[in-house]
Amino acid sequence: MQSLATFDLEAREVGERATRWWWLFLVTGFIWFLVSIIVLRFDYTTVTAVSVLFGVIALFAGVNELFALGASNGWWKFLHGLLGVLFVVVGIIAFVHPGDTFRALAAVISFFFIFKGFFDIIVSIATKDEIGVWWLQLVAGIIEVLIGFWAAGYYGRSVVLLVAWVGISALIRGVTEIIFAFKLRSLHRALAGGGPALAT
Repeated sequence: MQSLATFDLEAREVGERATRWWWLFLVTGFIWFLVSIIVLRFDYTTVTAVSVLFGVIALFAGVNELFALGASNGWWKFLHGLLGVLFVVVGIIAFVHPGDTFRALAAVISFFFIFKGFFDIIVSIATKDEIGVWWLQLVAGIIEVLIGFWAAGYYGRSVVLLVAWVGISALIRGVTEIIFAFKLRSLHRALAGGGPALAT
């Protein structure tokens, strides 16, 4: 029968291996910034084009969340998995049934923003002792929730506004990815130095 110390050592080794790849999230964060710039530069004129664009963003966000499972544990693993599945489903909906109206697409976008926003708010508050810039993720989460409710009450027909929301979602995703990267780096240093293992 293994001792508690042995279990602790194994958990630390697994955590150290998982957090070793923190720089990948830094890279994906910068890729999200690049995507947001590309999105905001192009001119989209139909609801189908914007829907496909949003579907790609949602699918990539879902894959990112599922990728984060390897660097998470406990409830965080469950939450990242749940968010990843939700984003993939939203992306598939945007592809399969983009909606015949701008209002239908705005409803899908609002669902995405509200779930992502509340998740970022929860994560930022739960990890405020682990990372100094936790408030950036809190601000990003609040902005996402506000945009989500704005999109939910959207009655206009502006393609520009819908594209702006998609671009902003990519930009905020970049910010949260970079924050997650530095959180993982701090955790990796703590584990490598024999400090206490922190949940992510």
